[in-house]
Amino acid sequence: MPRVGLSQAAVVETALSLVDEGGVESVTLAAVAQRAGVATPSLYRHVASLGELRRLLALRVLDEVTDLAAEAVMGRSGDDAVAALMLAYRRYALAHPNRYAIMPVQPSADPLLAASGERFMGVLFAVLRQYDLSGAEAVHAARRMRAAVHGFVSLEAAGGFGLPEDLDATFASVIDMVTASLRTPTTPASGTPASGAAMSGRTPS
Repeated sequence: MPRVGLSQAAVVETALSLVDEGGVESVTLAAVAQRAGVATPSLYRHVASLGELRRLLALRVLDEVTDLAAEAVMGRSGDDAVAALMLAYRRYALAHPNRYAIMPVQPSADPLLAASGERFMGVLFAVLRQYDLSGAEAVHAARRMRAAVHGFVSLEAAGGFGLPEDLDATFASVIDMVTASLRTPTTPASGTPASGAAMSGRTPS
């Protein structure tokens, strides 16, 4: 019988503490078992493999980011909603850099992550509808927003901004850049690098 109190959720929570301390590379079944106070074989009652555990960790992070984004935009609209979403995203990445490092970039490719990926994109598309964006324009706009915020926070987390100017001010200008692009959307012409397969769906790419 599984140890009382040990569940898949508890295993993920234990593994997440290891991620926070040492990154996903520190997560092994042996390390999780030791932290949980059980024998390694006991974990197999709750997760099939280390690979599955890491997918469950990615799912947890995706859900955390989505919940924060949804809460941030609640009751807001337009530029205010976009700014709140991007700021919440950045706060999460700064507060939990090791967790953010395992944020899945293409959850639709994994059946375990697909539904949560759709929920994340649903938050983005709900904000974009306030700009009367739909179809291809909404897809391109969502990609611009994701690229801008992910690129910034990834560089920031990696120490990629070495000059002394205030990063908050820089990020505020990134938000302004994104909101300006949403007010004047442009859809790339057919045949440009952004067309073709890039126009194929709502899921992240």
